[in-house]
Amino acid sequence: MHEIWFESAGTKLYAVERGAGRPVILLHGGLATHAIWSLYAGSLADRTRLVTPDLRGSGGSVFAGPLSWDALADDVAALVRHLGLEQAVIGGASFGAGVAVRVALRHPRLVAALAILNPAYGGADLGLTAAQQAAMDAMDAAGSRAPAEGIEVLFPLLAALPEAVRERARRLFQTYDPASVAASTAFMASGAQPFARGEELAAITAPALVVPGTDPQHPREVADVLARHLPRCTVVETADWGGAVARWLEA
Repeated sequence: MHEIWFESAGTKLYAVERGAGRPVILLHGGLATHAIWSLYAGSLADRTRLVTPDLRGSGGSVFAGPLSWDALADDVAALVRHLGLEQAVIGGASFGAGVAVRVALRHPRLVAALAILNPAYGGADLGLTAAQQAAMDAMDAAGSRAPAEGIEVLFPLLAALPEAVRERARRLFQTYDPASVAASTAFMASGAQPFARGEELAAITAPALVVPGTDPQHPREVADVLARHLPRCTVVETADWGGAVARWLEA
């Protein structure tokens, strides 16, 4: 494993690289970092060149300004170019899946394949469900307080998790930049979507894998929009994200 620092639009951003072979870039969800992939897709590093960035405003990619889907997609494109690649498999979970879709729409030539895991964003036509909006509003209510009150204001968001998981998340949260957290949660709560209409996805010609979510924050109807409109889409029902991506790439 080694660290990568790269620049995009004047901001210094962070990523971690492991393994060798076909390049795969995986993007984490909201209020997470690259570290999540050690839990959900660490085995991919045994089969691929696995690159896991911290998205702008998350983890080591400190940024307190306004965010947009285009800026986040451009950061991934900057990473692909920094790595000296013509193309990479681009994937993501939850919020990161939204970024991956935006990359495929905005920088199609860089995307060899698209892995959409536990997607949360089905386009402006679908919008956010009440459960999704409530969850994002709760994150933003805490995140907006973090710069003045400290990162500990996020801890109540973890209350429903098992104690071992909760403690691990607390330790991770304590590494976060409070101003970056405020920027990230404000963007998520804004309801902005990575695309407007499902029909736009027909422009994505790369093969795509969709693993539907199974909870109220990742409703099935989101995956249905993606599966219905992506021209070369494979849908796999599984909780084994890393295994699903590996098997799909090797098929």
